[in-house]
Amino acid sequence: MTRTKLDTEVKTHIPGIKLSALASGIRYEDRLDLVLIELPEEATLAGVFTRNAFCAAPVKIAREHLADADIRYFLINTGNANAGTGVEGEEVALRCCQWLAEAAGVRATQVLPFSTGVIGEALPADRIHAAIPELYATLTPDNWIPAATGIMTTDTHPKFRTRLLKLAGQDFRISGFAKGSGMIKPNMATMLAFVFSDIRIEVATLKRQLEDVVSQSFNRITVDGDTSTNDACMLVASGKGIVFEELQAADQGLYQAAVRELFQELAMDLIKDAEGGTKFITVNVTGGRNGQECLAVAYALAESPLVKTALFASDPNWGRILAAVGRAEVENLDVSGVSIRLGKLSLIENGELSANYSERQGKQQVDKTDIEISVELGRGSHAETVWTSDLSHDYVRINAEYRS
Repeated sequence: MTRTKLDTEVKTHIPGIKLSALASGIRYEDRLDLVLIELPEEATLAGVFTRNAFCAAPVKIAREHLADADIRYFLINTGNANAGTGVEGEEVALRCCQWLAEAAGVRATQVLPFSTGVIGEALPADRIHAAIPELYATLTPDNWIPAATGIMTTDTHPKFRTRLLKLAGQDFRISGFAKGSGMIKPNMATMLAFVFSDIRIEVATLKRQLEDVVSQSFNRITVDGDTSTNDACMLVASGKGIVFEELQAADQGLYQAAVRELFQELAMDLIKDAEGGTKFITVNVTGGRNGQECLAVAYALAESPLVKTALFASDPNWGRILAAVGRAEVENLDVSGVSIRLGKLSLIENGELSANYSERQGKQQVDKTDIEISVELGRGSHAETVWTSDLSHDYVRINAEYRS
């Protein structure tokens, strides 16, 4: 599977954004596990969070603070999710916000907490408390890669993306990073992700843009069908650059496309680093009456253990693909209108095995590390795409040994 090549020497400045990361020993020694991000006073931001009913304590606090205050800091820890920890977990998350606020000279409600890691264990607040002075003192504009590394759990490498473009004759930059390798299933966004730009934009506009780009990126990926308790995705406009609302329509379109593309790149980076993953799989579903039924088919394929294990083994077991499409929740699906392709190879035509299909050709397609499955439903004009990974022995091993 294609891996993202990351320049560990990358330096990118977004005015007013500073970052730091250090090892505080939350779960492992000598591993970056605490990250701080400082936002300028002019910043506007929007966030989306998990819809899991057992959402983590920091998710609850972050939602409340985001609604009530001008946010200045993100405080992120790994190793411990602070989920399933009840009232005590919320109190710890609030204390962490207060300790950072005292160091920075802001209100506790101006701090958003984020956590990721093992569910159900108490957060070692004393270690975070001890680390905060150094964490705050080491904020710099260049710590993008340490910050991206510091939010990792089972990820094998940091996921960071940046791009530069011109809007109204001025340079414009967008940069962001994300984490997530398992427990990946969209129900908002799935993982932790933080994306920043140097534009000025109204909060209401930013919220609409975030919902749009998340729906076409982090809400279109799945590794194992499990939605985490801690998922959060933040989009921040520094407020230091050009004003979005004053841009010409063409430049607004360029900006929105750049944000969407960066979100999609980060989302695909997560799948390319999926736990135990060896293959990157794109599932395209076209010809639906609406997007919902296209997604139903796409996820039936993308989350089928039988399909995913067959692809891991490079076995062109097309019966598994056919069965997954057939069991998707599509009302009155007429299989005589369904066609399926592996890459450019025709597998099913009008509900039946293609006369030109051969096992040898099918094997050639599933031997690849990047595999594309395309399904035409023949019912309408809607289309959706989902990205996923295969299911390997290593996925089982990683998750069986996760707490050991």
